[in-house]
Amino acid sequence: MLKIICFCIFAVVGLSGCATITRGTTQPVAINTPGVTDAQCTLVSSTIGTVTLSTPGVVTLPKGSESVTIRCSKHCYNDGSGILSSNMESMAMGNVVAGGVIGLGVDAATGAMNKYAPQADILMTPDGSCAPLSKSRKK
Repeated sequence: MLKIICFCIFAVVGLSGCATITRGTTQPVAINTPGVTDAQCTLVSSTIGTVTLSTPGVVTLPKGSESVTIRCSKHCYNDGSGILSSNMESMAMGNVVAGGVIGLGVDAATGAMNKYAPQADILMTPDGSCAPLSKSRKK
């Protein structure tokens, strides 16, 4: 019985809050340009490199501590840009509380202790270079 209790304590201390195991090292993120479809967006950071997609779209990003810069463009619209911030995953704090220094190190090395917002909305406005189509009038 003592062996079972010791094993359980070891398992709780060793694995508690390990974001690498519980949350993974990648994350899906939705990129939207409200009111503008088929905009071409480029996401850049040292962790992810350069990733491109059309909106609306979902991309799976490797987690990292660096924020991701987003720039979207489409003919007839001003470019839109934004930042996808990286924040600490709450599960990583379990390593500190439970004393799992090794788990914290693994989470930091793999990026699992970080997370991005699940969605980024990049606003784009018409640039005025494309005139709206006029409706034909009845006589």
